[in-house]
Amino acid sequence: MSSATSLTQVANFRWHRHQLDRAVAGDANHSDCSILDLGIQNTGPDGAAWALRIRGVRGDATELALAWTLRGAPHYYRRGDLPAIAVATSPFSEADAAKRIYDANRPLKAAGIPTLTALQTVATAMRDIVSKPTVKGEMSAQLTNRATEPYLRFCRPCNATHLYEMPFRLAALQAGLELQPNTSPPVLERIPGWRRRPFSATGADADSRFDVIRGYLRFYGPATPAHVASFLDAPVKDVKAHWPVDAEEIEVNGEKRWILEQDREDLFGSPTDSSTRLLGPFDPYVQLKDRETLVPDPTAQKTVWPTLGRPGTVVVGGTITGLWRPRASGKKLKVAITPWGTWSRSARAAVAEQAEILAEFRGVELSELVEVS
Repeated sequence: MSSATSLTQVANFRWHRHQLDRAVAGDANHSDCSILDLGIQNTGPDGAAWALRIRGVRGDATELALAWTLRGAPHYYRRGDLPAIAVATSPFSEADAAKRIYDANRPLKAAGIPTLTALQTVATAMRDIVSKPTVKGEMSAQLTNRATEPYLRFCRPCNATHLYEMPFRLAALQAGLELQPNTSPPVLERIPGWRRRPFSATGADADSRFDVIRGYLRFYGPATPAHVASFLDAPVKDVKAHWPVDAEEIEVNGEKRWILEQDREDLFGSPTDSSTRLLGPFDPYVQLKDRETLVPDPTAQKTVWPTLGRPGTVVVGGTITGLWRPRASGKKLKVAITPWGTWSRSARAAVAEQAEILAEFRGVELSELVEVS
């Protein structure tokens, strides 16, 4: 095993890899935003657009495309990368596919339908249905009419029978469908020039740049197979079977983890940064699965990642120093902050500056920065 690394070195490495040490006022384009290789989840009022802004990215949004991928969540990617992303985010195996669709696999298994076959059936039907932009509800209704019983469930909240949710979401990109941005309910449409056949390759065939296991290690390393499996909703066995041959062991806080060999120098050599950022609730930086590395206190972890209603985090150079929540009223924005510990005057000034940038980003005026317990 290689020499041990400190939690400070891990934080410096991840902060730098997420490019959060770049100037918010920068003019980088999407090709220079590394995390788009793995995808940026678009959840919450500010979503992926804010994640890009605080990484100094101001490129044309038409260069990006939105698709349901990892964990069935909507993620932004560079449009030209979508075929490679479709391969990279495919299940590694039949067992992996079964795990990723949760309870939807039980009736399929009982009916003797392989999960990958079922996903391909759904993807083929979705491709056929979406000849023009189609609202999710209309898509679901047409799928329900075409599908047989093992694909369907009674949904109590909807008081209707329709397709299980996860097969629907995981098949969409494989069918060559993207999501129209800023639509609620979601609208699906065909990706121009799409040629890939649904599930014609698995995640094991991914280009190394978009390989999701390598991607997790690039942005959240050092990590374990269990961390990666949790991030993907995949079986640990499949992750271990496709573990990079160039991943080397390293100790973090007494635990054996792995880092890509090419990243070892950056792990030990990333500079300390003092930049303050207001990260959104689902910013990629806080999507890691070793939460105890970022937030050692279990009680504090519950405030950062509650079951419902996640707050944003105030992060300085990779370390969480507090929480924040937006309170919008018309053209005014109030930002409520919860400091962890005592903040200096300069720390408060840095947060106020970032809150002003958030207000400008939203097209409103910052009315107040208020402290709450």
